[in-house]
Amino acid sequence: MPRIAVLLPEQERFSPNAAHAIALLARVMARPRDGMAPVVYGAGVAVPFGDVAFEPVARPWRPFQTGSRYAAGATEAIGRALPDLIEVHDQPDLALHLARKFPKVPVTLFLHNDPQAMRQAQTAEQRSFLLARLALVAPVSAYVRDRLLEGVSTRARVEVFANFVDLAAMPAPQPQKCILFAGRVAADKGADSFVAACGRALKLLPGWRAEIVGADDPSWPGVDAAFIASITQEADAANVGMLGWRPHVDVLHAMARAAIVVVPSRLPEPFGLAALEAMACGAALLCAPRGGLAEVMGDAALPINPDDPATIAANIVALALDRPRRAALSRAGLARAAQFSAEDALARLSAMRSLVLREWPRA
Repeated sequence: MPRIAVLLPEQERFSPNAAHAIALLARVMARPRDGMAPVVYGAGVAVPFGDVAFEPVARPWRPFQTGSRYAAGATEAIGRALPDLIEVHDQPDLALHLARKFPKVPVTLFLHNDPQAMRQAQTAEQRSFLLARLALVAPVSAYVRDRLLEGVSTRARVEVFANFVDLAAMPAPQPQKCILFAGRVAADKGADSFVAACGRALKLLPGWRAEIVGADDPSWPGVDAAFIASITQEADAANVGMLGWRPHVDVLHAMARAAIVVVPSRLPEPFGLAALEAMACGAALLCAPRGGLAEVMGDAALPINPDDPATIAANIVALALDRPRRAALSRAGLARAAQFSAEDALARLSAMRSLVLREWPRA
């Protein structure tokens, strides 16, 4: 039975009360399947997910230590298990470190974000070295793949492995008169544009409400305290409820209750899991087709410009007042989400793992 070590980024928390997207996806990818035995490695948590194997990574300190303490702890923890395959999520530098430490073990890298913003993958030369040294690199979208391969002469050892949704775990749609934003409350996610649009739209939609669910604690990475203070005032003036951070299962239920979900990201999203989950929950989706979001939404959502809240408001009003159109978008979204099912993704993952295990010695 092949043993697989699945290593999370240091900032991820493998816990129902704190997991973000990468940890949630890794949890599903670590389910035992096809005779393979994955174990998730990550920062220690008080209450890890209990349905898959998990090993905490210590951060040892020693005199004259160089390099990352998390990398040192991961090396020790994974070395005790002597796996047949190591899968690293979203840290090229850590993947290369483990490839050096365990030269006889294939190391694969799943890229959830733009590699050009990551250590040891910022330049074309670094990315070329990464591809030459690792058994496989799996970007989550064609957009991320193209960023990985920009300026690189080879496309060997690269295979897109898209994010996915566990359709069986999605709550049944129960749409209410609610317009929802779900995600990190930040300017690059377009939270301010959502508030401005809803401030206009709600004046024309009696009985409707608008809500934001997502990280708004200034202590969280990537959260701007000044922006949060400003957007909180604007949301209050616009009658937009700010629900704060919620566990993932609560976010899914909020999506299932929303008639309309808006994803107005300004940045090119590497993938856009929130958009996929919104469609899987049956919401009518308005989405900015930037980066990987264009690949996710296809023709199943209404495209919007995140820098044009007036037009977003007009689209929200038109959609709110047109129930048949909302129903058609809901059906289209559900059909689109079915193309990203966890079952299909896990079957591909098993095939990828088997291929790496079979071909790595020859490579």
